[in-house]
Amino acid sequence: MPDSTEPDGAGARPGARRRTVVLATALVLALAAGTVVVLHSELLPFGKPCGGDSVRLDVVASPDIAPALDDVADRARRTEARTDGKCLDVKVTARTGAEVADSLAQRPAHSEFQVWIPDSTLWTDRVDAASGTPLTTSETIAASPLALGAVPTVAEKLGWPKKTYGWAEMAKAADDGTLPLGVADPAHSATGLLALSRIDAAYQKDGAGEDADTAQTRTAAAAKVLHRRLADDDQKLAATLPRDASEAETADPHRNQAVLLSEQAAFAHNRAASGPGLELFYPQDGTAQLDYPYTLVDENQLEADQSRAANRFMTLLATPQGQRVLRAHGFRAGHGRADEKVTRAAGGRAPQPYTQDAASLPSAKEIQALLGVWTVTVENARLTTVVDASSSMGLAVPGSGGRSRMSLARDALLRALGTFTPDDEIGLWKFATLLDGDRDYLELSPTTRLGGRDSGNAGHRDGLTSALQTLTPVPGGGTGLYDTTLAAYREARSSYAEGKFNAVVVVTDGADDDAHSIGLDGLLEQMKKLTDPGRPIPLIALAIGPEADRSALDRMVAPTGGSAHEVQDPSQIDEVIRQAIVTAGSTEPR
Repeated sequence: MPDSTEPDGAGARPGARRRTVVLATALVLALAAGTVVVLHSELLPFGKPCGGDSVRLDVVASPDIAPALDDVADRARRTEARTDGKCLDVKVTARTGAEVADSLAQRPAHSEFQVWIPDSTLWTDRVDAASGTPLTTSETIAASPLALGAVPTVAEKLGWPKKTYGWAEMAKAADDGTLPLGVADPAHSATGLLALSRIDAAYQKDGAGEDADTAQTRTAAAAKVLHRRLADDDQKLAATLPRDASEAETADPHRNQAVLLSEQAAFAHNRAASGPGLELFYPQDGTAQLDYPYTLVDENQLEADQSRAANRFMTLLATPQGQRVLRAHGFRAGHGRADEKVTRAAGGRAPQPYTQDAASLPSAKEIQALLGVWTVTVENARLTTVVDASSSMGLAVPGSGGRSRMSLARDALLRALGTFTPDDEIGLWKFATLLDGDRDYLELSPTTRLGGRDSGNAGHRDGLTSALQTLTPVPGGGTGLYDTTLAAYREARSSYAEGKFNAVVVVTDGADDDAHSIGLDGLLEQMKKLTDPGRPIPLIALAIGPEADRSALDRMVAPTGGSAHEVQDPSQIDEVIRQAIVTAGSTEPR
């Protein structure tokens, strides 16, 4: 039985694994009592009603595109669309990409839906990076570029439509108060995360020739500015716009006058708005784009009729009629080319560069780094960093030109320090057996505000930098891991900072070899007593070198809700710390 016409307008994501949907037209001849019965391609034999056999397909989709998918699914039911001769019954449920990604990142697969259509490939990449539920991405069924939407009074002040802005200029205008700019939380919104990635890319380009830390510091500063007018997600962001003309004219401080959003979100807002609509500025240095990948969930576990039903629904979305439905809801086709009617209804107009191609999606590594910067920037952190100073930290790392584990770790920690703000509290300990009398540990710099002053009126950031630079292995020193971890955790518990991300970070290259230590079982007993879900302090353990006891580290972090990580290259410690902070920050209660 034929299941579709030729697709029109859907696009394939470059580099994505694609499924080939075989479409054919069947002519069924039935000979009965000397007559030939020709069956229509969408009718069951002898006109069997749709109340008979059907195939149920459960689709979970981003809330912005779910209504359009519902319209296509409803028409499929009304016209008795078929798959393998059975009625196609599609149920669409709206759920955010962040929510579904967090769920699918854990095995086993959730069997209640077979197709997932998030607003961005960023979410499917997150699941893949976590080695979670297997996903198969097919077509990108729609697209929508990001833009800056402003109410008419603000747009006029900014020079709309003739004046264009780059991402860095937008961030600067928000920083100096020229543009009260709202954005959805990058931790939960692809729109917010992609906008942050484009701001970061702009700073990287503008700072060509400068060190990477300088650009990252600028990104952190921009993140701080964006956090001032943050909404939890895209739907809540739209609700912050003026509800009527009076709120727009009086510039109600409780309402955003400009927001970073998708073209489709602006389209939906303008269509429903009782007050002033939005006018769109498209970034001149390349926008980002939501790409709505059509994704099969654990394809190998799908039943044959579910798999064919999934393909059938995808082809319905790709037909001219399906694409008309998507355009009626404000979406571009999957290839992303501008549609004049959609753009105008959304508030776009020449000479704004709304026809330019979208920039490539950031890599998973870049996204992880950005989320790390966002977490430590907007939440403020209180981190006590505890570094192994045993003699083995002086061993050379293969392929590093003879540099030691300690040297590479020290430089990585200095880079990490550059990402923290003056309100973050960072401290430093080192440890080795019998380092300070009978103790295996020594505090080199207290855990206080980077913008504060240490004893002697020296700036704490400068003092901490100097302390990091003095880190060297202790000749003959062993690994006093357990006693040190307990002491650092007790100190963190006694000085817990409300409203901040509190954590203890332990960097070690060996197993505990202190004959007089509390031992692993003794440590675990004490850690369980110290943990408090209402005041979480995750322990983050970084194992470098083959001698590190990963099994013991896994047990150590478990009571705290923290995580243990293997670091093959000590120069990557700063990246792993950011990743661990993001992971802990997204799972621990606040």
